[in-house]
Amino acid sequence: MRKTTFLVPLLFFVLQFELERLQKALIIKRPPNQFVSWKETDKKKTYWIIKKHHLFNMKYALVTGGSRGIGRAICIKLASMGYPVLINFQSNKDAAEDAKDEIERAGGRAELMKFNVCSKEEVDDAINRWEEKHKDDYIEVLVNNAGIRRDNVMFMMSDEDWHSVIDTTLNGFFHLTRRLLKHMMPRKRGGRIINIASLSGVKGLPGQTNYSAAKAALIGATKALAQEVAPRNVTVNAIAPGFIETDMTKNLPEESLKKLIPIGRFGKPEEVAALVAFLASDEASYITGEVININGGLYT
Repeated sequence: MRKTTFLVPLLFFVLQFELERLQKALIIKRPPNQFVSWKETDKKKTYWIIKKHHLFNMKYALVTGGSRGIGRAICIKLASMGYPVLINFQSNKDAAEDAKDEIERAGGRAELMKFNVCSKEEVDDAINRWEEKHKDDYIEVLVNNAGIRRDNVMFMMSDEDWHSVIDTTLNGFFHLTRRLLKHMMPRKRGGRIINIASLSGVKGLPGQTNYSAAKAALIGATKALAQEVAPRNVTVNAIAPGFIETDMTKNLPEESLKKLIPIGRFGKPEEVAALVAFLASDEASYITGEVININGGLYT
């Protein structure tokens, strides 16, 4: 009887050890959402992709204003990391479809999500519909990228130009971030919130009082929210790009502006996307409440 009592836990331990060893031999983890298992068949490796939502909750990334420019580059980069990406757009469906196609051609996954970030009703409706279809999944990475410019000197600025810029950047951040936090925070599930601010919000630029105000407020909100949600394993950071080659800067006097930039050129959307990818990664889990400038040395 004593021998049996001793052998049962020993056999259990050996069995558990062998199962773990076998699992490690057959399954190679690919972050963040896939497992790859393989076997030898006719001296060739055959791979199966087992999507993580078959076993666990699938983690998605949502990028607002994701159809063009910096947002598009961010979507493509996050998809290359393994995230299924939700590409938000408001009106330019063709550009959003093009971004989705590029991701899928590279072997990634993407879905389109149409809503106006300024509208709480549209935000709630879009997220509710998505959650109904993805009951076991959640959005782990949120990139608040949507923004518009309506440049003018302040004494000539219309009410509409003031409010539209503030609403898109600041209220857009508020509506969507508040809505998604309820799924990031429970049980310390965690998440990454990355806000795309601007050199204009750090330094202030003449002719952009509305844009500077919106982006500076976004920076303040980033620092405050980071302290609120850090105990729940959610990080909140901001990126402040300088002059980046996008539709928003195509009408600026590039040649004269490049003379002000120590590196001597405009940045590329892919360079901003690379920084977003780092902040979304596990390697950045101890970074929160930061504002990282990416401006070629124009303002540091």
